[in-house]
Amino acid sequence: MSVVVIGLNHRTAPLDLLERMSVADGQVSKSLHDLCSREHISEAMVLSTCNRAEVYAVAERFHGAYSDIRSFLADHSFLPPEDFAGHLYVHYDSAAAAHLFSVTAGLDSAVLGESEIQGQVRQAWDRARDGGAAGPGLNLLLRHALEAGKRARTETGIGRKVASVSQAAVAMARERLGGLDGRTVLLLGAGDMGEGMAVALAGAGERINLMVANRTQTRAAALGARIGAEPVALVDVPERVADVDLLLTSTGSQAPIIERSDLEQVMRGREERPLLVVDIAVPRDVDPAVADIDGVTLLDMDDLRGFAAAGIAGRRGEVAAAQAILNDELERYLDASSAREVAPMIVALRERAEVVRQAELDRFRGRLDELGVDQADLVDAVTKRLVSKLLHQPTVVLKDAAGSPRGDRLVAALRELFEIEG
Repeated sequence: MSVVVIGLNHRTAPLDLLERMSVADGQVSKSLHDLCSREHISEAMVLSTCNRAEVYAVAERFHGAYSDIRSFLADHSFLPPEDFAGHLYVHYDSAAAAHLFSVTAGLDSAVLGESEIQGQVRQAWDRARDGGAAGPGLNLLLRHALEAGKRARTETGIGRKVASVSQAAVAMARERLGGLDGRTVLLLGAGDMGEGMAVALAGAGERINLMVANRTQTRAAALGARIGAEPVALVDVPERVADVDLLLTSTGSQAPIIERSDLEQVMRGREERPLLVVDIAVPRDVDPAVADIDGVTLLDMDDLRGFAAAGIAGRRGEVAAAQAILNDELERYLDASSAREVAPMIVALRERAEVVRQAELDRFRGRLDELGVDQADLVDAVTKRLVSKLLHQPTVVLKDAAGSPRGDRLVAALRELFEIEG
């Protein structure tokens, strides 16, 4: 069985393609069921964030799993495979584990060392387990991945300063506006990203007139109460935008919430007062055509990635230290994975040998019945010891070779020689 990851991210695909591949919260359960119902996939997990859309799977055959996952992505995005296959990356076994470890540590993010990805990976794993899609293979991988990410973040300075997409969005807005002191800000979305931006705004030490809107009004009210922001009903957002200097959006909507027509009307009454819109949602909350309106500056995840790339020079030196930790954790995972793979083979080999031993004793049962009880027990003990001695060296060699190509060859040979299935 192999662990496979197939996906695309901010480096391999344009934003409009990432939007098409994004899996909304409400679609995860159906997606996991779809994946696990396909021929070559026995376990699956979907990781969909503003930076990536990935499927992790446990599969019997790599090429079959690749075909199954590619077909799933085509069905989900309503795109033919040829429109996105060139943007996909594919990793399996140790390379798949190394990729996930890097993702979980924030080394593969647009904002180097970002902390939000750790929670996103854990949430994706929880959903896979709750849906019955994660089994022994993915559970082992995810336990080690989260531990690796935690170590990299706590034992190095990889997460210093701006270490989340939310913080980076606020920092980018602050830079564009020359500061936020005295500004009026409307935060659209009170989920994890919205909460992160709200906390960054509230803790900036600036006098900000802050409003927060969300599809669920009670959640907006709860977040507003925490940070001293005014809750706003979602239907009132277009009207309230007329009063703001900065609009920050991060909802989980699958379609734009702010259309060009909404802001055209707003901007006509602002008397040349500019508006900055920072949209970090994927799919985007704001119609890209808004950027063509006079007085509006629209920034999205592409702009954020450029901003973050310019600000990570001070943490580049931490990458090597974090990578060393990930390499160490990868070895631990591979050892544990190999032991998990080898142990059933050793058990099966010994069970097969015991079946043969018992069959031979049964063949000579008539003669053995002529022996006394003590002699019959002696024959049983001697044959058991003989089988154990014969299997001792193969067992040691198999354990030592676990996780290597030689170990894979030995396991395959034992399956064939002793007719062991599974």
